[in-house]
Amino acid sequence: MDSGAPVLLDVTRLVALGWSGRQPTGIDRVCRAYLRHFRPRAQAVVQHRGVIRVLEPVPSAALFDVLEHPAPGMRRRIARQLSAALIARPARERIAGRAYLNIGHTDFDLPVHHGWARQHRLRPFYFLHDLIPVVHPEFSRPHAVRRHLGRVESALESAEGIILGSHAVADELAAFAAARGLPLPPFAVAHLAGETLPPAASQPPAENRPFFLCVATIEPRKNHRLLLDLWARLATRLGDDTPRLVLVGQTGPLTGDILAPLAANPALQAHVTHHAACCDAELARLMHHARALLMPTLAEGFGLPFVEALAAGTPVIASDLPVLREIGQGAACLIDPACLDGWEQAVLAALEQPAQRAKGFVPRRWDGHFEVVERFIADPAAFRRPSSERVLAA
Repeated sequence: MDSGAPVLLDVTRLVALGWSGRQPTGIDRVCRAYLRHFRPRAQAVVQHRGVIRVLEPVPSAALFDVLEHPAPGMRRRIARQLSAALIARPARERIAGRAYLNIGHTDFDLPVHHGWARQHRLRPFYFLHDLIPVVHPEFSRPHAVRRHLGRVESALESAEGIILGSHAVADELAAFAAARGLPLPPFAVAHLAGETLPPAASQPPAENRPFFLCVATIEPRKNHRLLLDLWARLATRLGDDTPRLVLVGQTGPLTGDILAPLAANPALQAHVTHHAACCDAELARLMHHARALLMPTLAEGFGLPFVEALAAGTPVIASDLPVLREIGQGAACLIDPACLDGWEQAVLAALEQPAQRAKGFVPRRWDGHFEVVERFIADPAAFRRPSSERVLAA
C-alpha cells in the first residue's frame, strides 16, 4: 500500500463533538488534524451503538466540510449529511484491504466493531492516546475504566498497527501487554504537534496585574486543587500584590467539588478567574502574556497546551512526569505535583523574572507526525523491533 492509497477515517468522535456543541479536548484536536491530512483520499466511517456505516466519497466530502468548519446549526447540518448517506453502504469489495484509522478511541472495545473489520477485510489502525483509565483508574468512572481496558486489549489483539503519541505511553502499553500475556502488534511513536497559536495581539488581555494560566478540563487528574491551595497561600502572603490565576477549562462528569474552595472563599475569588471556554484569539493572548503556563497534572498521555505554550515562548511550570520530560526537551520547569512548596517557589520566581521566556524548545510539526504515520500504515511490519529497541518518534 503506498502513501496515497484511499483510507477509511472514523469521524464518529468529531460528529459527536459537533452534535453536542462542547469544547474540543486534546483528542478531538488530534482527530481534526487527521481529518485535515487524510480528507483528500478518505471515506468517512460513522458508528452508533454498534451500527457502522461507510459513506461514499461525495457524501464523505460534504460531511468533512461540516466537521472542519463548525458553525451555528451543527446538529441540523450533520443530520442533513448523514440522513441520506447512511442508507447505503459501499460494496464490500470496494473497501476490502483498506487501512481503517480510528483516532478517537471510538467503540473498538465492542465485538461488533471487530466483526465488521474482519467481515470487510480491513486493516485497522488504532491511536491509543493514553492508558490513564487502566493505569490510574482512580481518575475515571468505573464504566470508563471498563471501556478503555476493552479498547487496549482489543487493539493489542486485533490491530494491524497501533499509533502512539509518546514513548511514555509506548512503555506503559508494552508493560500492560507483557503483564496480560497479550501480543504487541507493530506500533509507531509519532509526537503530536499541537496547534500554532494565532499571532498575539499587542494589547494584553484585560488583566491589570501579572497573571498565570492553566488550560485543562476541570477534573481530579488535572490537580486544580493544588493551584487553589497555592493561590490561597499566596493571597495570605502577598495580599493585593497576589498575581491573578486564570483557569480555562470546561467542567466534566468528574468535576465534583474541585472548584468549591473558589466558590466559598471571596478572598480567593479576587485573585482567581475561571473561564469555561474562550476563543482561539483570546487563548493566544492569554498564552503569550502569561508569566507562565501552569500544568500540575497527575497523569498525561501527551499534553498539547504544554507544547503549545513552549512553542509560543511562554514559560511552563509543570508536573515532573515521564511524558512531560520526554516532550519538553528540557525547556520547562518540572516539579513534583504533590510538592506545594516547590510550586510556590517556582511561581514566585516566575513572578519576579517576567522577562525570561522559554528557550531551547524546537516545536514539532504535523507533517513530521504524518510522515511517520504514512510510512507506518504503508508497511507496519517494518516498525516491528526487538523489545530492547524503541521506534524513533517524529
